[in-house]
Amino acid sequence: MVRSTDSFIPAGQGRAYGDSALNEKCILSTTSLNRMIMFDDVTGVLRCEAGVTIDEVLGVFVPRGWFIAVTPGTRFVSLGGAVASDVHGKNHHKVGSFSSCVIEFELLLATGELIRCSRKENAELFTATFGAMGLTGIVTTVVMRLEKVETAYIRQKTIKAENLAEVMQAFEATSDWTYSVAWIDCVAKGDEVGRSVLTIGEHAGINEVPQSVNAKPLSLKKKIKLNVPFHFPSFLLNSFTVKLFNKLYYWKSNQGDALVPYDSFFYPLDSILNWNRIYGKRGFTQYQCVIPMQNSEAALKELLQKIADSGLASFLAVLKLFGKQEGLLSFPTEGYTLALDFPMSSASLLLLDELDKIVKKYEGRLYLTKDVRMSADFFRSSYDADSIARFNTLRLNFDPEKKINSLQSQRLGI
Repeated sequence: MVRSTDSFIPAGQGRAYGDSALNEKCILSTTSLNRMIMFDDVTGVLRCEAGVTIDEVLGVFVPRGWFIAVTPGTRFVSLGGAVASDVHGKNHHKVGSFSSCVIEFELLLATGELIRCSRKENAELFTATFGAMGLTGIVTTVVMRLEKVETAYIRQKTIKAENLAEVMQAFEATSDWTYSVAWIDCVAKGDEVGRSVLTIGEHAGINEVPQSVNAKPLSLKKKIKLNVPFHFPSFLLNSFTVKLFNKLYYWKSNQGDALVPYDSFFYPLDSILNWNRIYGKRGFTQYQCVIPMQNSEAALKELLQKIADSGLASFLAVLKLFGKQEGLLSFPTEGYTLALDFPMSSASLLLLDELDKIVKKYEGRLYLTKDVRMSADFFRSSYDADSIARFNTLRLNFDPEKKINSLQSQRLGI
């Protein structure tokens, strides 16, 4: 199929928010590449096909005492997709993106040739593939390192912050913790701009779980998943209801320590089936930016003020701390990242244009995995020019006819 078509893009579980896995002629699904091939229970090295999902890895290996080293906020993504997006988690400031736990992968090129890529073999292509949204080829197998754990629980600490300055101080004061993430109130104004609930965590040791759990520390009780049975009427999600939700969430959040199942800590939305229906039939778009460390406080304050003033506040707003960038087109760079959900509407799109101006002003960038509307000029000005040039040169060396392309790559001129 790769040889017979003149234009295609690989696709995984369809979890990207925009057009990065769409092609006018051919979309090649990797979902049938779903076998686990080899596991070393001494080193934690797993070899499996790229269509295997994070959920499947966790289901098999958590009961055996192993956890995925870097995970995004949903477990329903394929490992190939995790490579293509170079996904990040709540521990980026400590360990980096998904690339940090990948040892090697096999890549099917546009020519039909299958090659192995690692930090020593085809090293430049290895680095370029992370964050490249499938444009270098089809990842067919992934060899990755899992992390040893003693329990299926997280030792969690919750900290309330009354404004942006407080939550940033809290992030930095707790940066030695492995995991950290903050829910942020996008409705708050004035002295309360950036009001947040910061959650930090560590994998709980066997001596940190109660006796009731100790007998089966690597097992979790099955939960009944909630379901949103229908699309909410669009008028239900307005500035008043979001403001009410945010106030209740902030005051309901209990400061202090707790022991929670790993799925509650890492994947809260995965427990609600069809949660996207809350946004109505028009759906929603997500906007995620990262701002360099030196500009973060000023930029975040301006972004949050703009959102609050618009009346289009996001009630699923997340703030995280990033470490240094890795792949050529990888999204994370040292600083703070803000992820926001907005109901799809003309007003929301106009607001995103205004947010773009602020992000550009403070030398930030947008996440390609969640991009639905970024301009080519914004992409070229926000991602490193040398990295883009190196990527384009490398891509032309392996795919001179640009057979592998997406609607997003056409839009951004990659």
